[in-house]
Amino acid sequence: MPQDHTERARRAGSGSRGGGPGTLYNLYRSELGRISRCTPEEEGELLKALLAGEEGASERLVEGRLEMAALLAEDYKGRGLPVDDLVQEANMGLLLAVREYQGGDFSAFAEERIRRVIEDALKLQRSEDRVGEELAARVNVLKDISAGMAEELGREATVSELAGRMRMTEEEIKDIMKLTLDAFRVG
Repeated sequence: MPQDHTERARRAGSGSRGGGPGTLYNLYRSELGRISRCTPEEEGELLKALLAGEEGASERLVEGRLEMAALLAEDYKGRGLPVDDLVQEANMGLLLAVREYQGGDFSAFAEERIRRVIEDALKLQRSEDRVGEELAARVNVLKDISAGMAEELGREATVSELAGRMRMTEEEIKDIMKLTLDAFRVG
């Protein structure tokens, strides 16, 4: 069952849950304080207008629910994305919820949509982190094998020799070497 994020928003002081003072998130929370939340009556009217296709209803509905989206984003702090990115994902989920809404309990629908978007972003980040870790491991193995082969052979190993030793294709070895060189150029 969805929590009452409106009440949480009233209790959450500006900046009480984001980083230190002056962070982008705290500035955002401060700006949110200037936007009036939708009353239940106003939201009901906006939802009717949204379903009737009236222009402007979706904009005000999103605006009136930004605080809820920010509070939901906070539930995911410390799980792999900075709070600023979490809020951005939450806002995207809110926009999608408003676009996709076809009736029923908007609060529950919006919360579920926002959480799904945030969780997808977290999964993608974890996947990217794993790929980066695997690449770093391959670079290290290539470096170690290359050094060992240079000692064995009395010269630098060829790409073909490295590929044979590492049980990879020559293209894979070249890709790893290129990424290593690109990292040195950037760093």
